Amino acid sequence: MSDIYNIINKEKLDIVSKPIKDAHGLPNECYTSKEYTLIERKKLFEDKWMVIGVASSLPNVGDAKPVDILGMPILLVRGKDKKIRVFHNVCSHRGLKLVTKSGNIKNVIRCPYHSWSYNFDGELVATPHIGGMNIHQTKDFERSKSNLKEIRSYIWLDLIMININNNEMSFEEYIKPLSDRWEEFWPIKDRELINHSNDFGYFKLNANCNWKFAIENYCESYHLPWVHPGLNSYSKIEDHYHIQGLPNRFAGQGTVVYNPRFEGKEKFPCFPNWPKNKENIAEYVALFPNVMLGIHKDHYYAYWLEPINNEFTLEHMELYYVGEEAANSKKFESLRKQNHKQWEDIQKEDVDIIQGMQIGRNSPVYNGGNFSPVMDNPTHHFHKWVVQNLI
Repeated sequence: MSDIYNIINKEKLDIVSKPIKDAHGLPNECYTSKEYTLIERKKLFEDKWMVIGVASSLPNVGDAKPVDILGMPILLVRGKDKKIRVFHNVCSHRGLKLVTKSGNIKNVIRCPYHSWSYNFDGELVATPHIGGMNIHQTKDFERSKSNLKEIRSYIWLDLIMININNNEMSFEEYIKPLSDRWEEFWPIKDRELINHSNDFGYFKLNANCNWKFAIENYCESYHLPWVHPGLNSYSKIEDHYHIQGLPNRFAGQGTVVYNPRFEGKEKFPCFPNWPKNKENIAEYVALFPNVMLGIHKDHYYAYWLEPINNEFTLEHMELYYVGEEAANSKKFESLRKQNHKQWEDIQKEDVDIIQGMQIGRNSPVYNGGNFSPVMDNPTHHFHKWVVQNLI
């Protein structure tokens, strides 16, 4: 019997995976229970490929960035060989969190407690006074056994993907169903052209709610007329279609009327191999567990989640364009500013909604929710993924 059934009644979970007309959504405990969250952290985050940041945020040797996933401290570092490595952000000596804020580290990662120090490859290189005063090495202690613990990682579309427990299939195999889907109109050779914008390429939002609300909301277009009336005025609910990736690792929606409306005569350059007959197609896909992707003929974004605890999430938006000029030149600055504002305004509208759903999950009469059998299929797809990986 799965440990999850000690926290949540089996029937409540089993009903989630029923055909959508008979299903309920995830039960309240999946959003409110700290005990449940410990199981979720292992099953949905540690055991899976998840996003922990973007490579372009660490451009220089020695750049370091701490990230926390449901209380688990993780550290990103760009080494002298220019590669990004991911470590558990904890000193091997007494377990202190090593790095608490982003910045550039000059030579070594030094623990502020007893000054044990590690190089950018995670090797323990200094142990001051370990054998007594001014005795910095001892035959009774083998440094190599106390290196930082590295986490399996992979860079894809600038996203730093990690598999903490090193038990998932290769990332190339994991992402193949989604990558193959996009090959028809966003081929791999075009994806290599993405450049992160340095001026209007990032924003962060605080969401006082469980991370899952952001994913399930992103998957569907059902809410557009009421939550995003401005967007719905030109990208209407009826102009969208569902995406339910098999095997079940992603879900979302697409539109057939993408047509950016910005002030000024300039237009962003487009991906050169995006087909003319699909230039009004854009797709918005949640790659489970914690990143939401948007692909368009003229830009790409990654909206990734940093779940701090079961009721607070940091949302990070990263914006990319076709080539360095579009991403960072003065010529396209106004367009980048407008696009940044558009997406920030839209995501803020969603945050207001998903925070309200967190409050609603404290209701004892809420049964997990009833789905529209026509409009909620991608969200149901995500809920099934959660349950199937918990039990």
